[in-house]
Amino acid sequence: MHLNYQLQDKVIIVTGGGSGMGRDASLALARAGARVVIGNRSARVGADLVEEIVAAGGQAQFRVTDVTRPADCEALVALAIEKYGRLDAAFNNAGLQREFNDLHETPLEDFSDVIDINLKGMLYMMKYEIAAMLKTGGGAIVNNASIFGLKAMPKTAYYIAAKHGIVGATRAAALDYATRNIRVNAICPGPIKTPSFDRVTGGDDHMYDDGVPMHRIGQTREISAAVLWLLSEHSSYVTGATLSVDGGMSAE
Repeated sequence: MHLNYQLQDKVIIVTGGGSGMGRDASLALARAGARVVIGNRSARVGADLVEEIVAAGGQAQFRVTDVTRPADCEALVALAIEKYGRLDAAFNNAGLQREFNDLHETPLEDFSDVIDINLKGMLYMMKYEIAAMLKTGGGAIVNNASIFGLKAMPKTAYYIAAKHGIVGATRAAALDYATRNIRVNAICPGPIKTPSFDRVTGGDDHMYDDGVPMHRIGQTREISAAVLWLLSEHSSYVTGATLSVDGGMSAE
């Protein structure tokens, strides 16, 4: 049975929308009738995605966005307001991971890049998204954390810190706005088939099977289904939650 997410004409921002989970979510939201406002660092990738959405009968806008720059985050929200008059929801998905290293051997620039994009970028986006939502009666936000926002892994202390920070900030923001009709939740994906996953595995889809109770990696559509549910009124009593979409890994 097809689930009607009731997102017709909702204005929804997606950061990191050009590839992987963000791209799939942008397409799924457009198919559900939402007006999607995409932020991504690559102008070509963003323009191509908008063209694909529009060709399929959907509505979308794009702006080159570097979430480490507060002005870019503010401008992406402003684009949604300019084009559609409001902001109803957001999927703060932009993220980055660098090389695996022991903490004492991790380059300083990796600390800055990963925390600036994953954690501070999400905070900047929420700052401006929430301000816009408060003006029009509320909304819903989903932040992309990771299973590593809930547990740890060797040689990624900087990344684990950023993802745990996303989970903590999500919970705190949910409390701040619980009585102001803004819901804030996080998804915690396990290994998902994306271009960044392929770079790590060399395209081996089964490299991590033994570490997943379901003995397979996830697909981007499975993340999009969780995002759409959390952004819809079907989850109207859910806020401050972390939804694990990880094949059972967080249960171990």
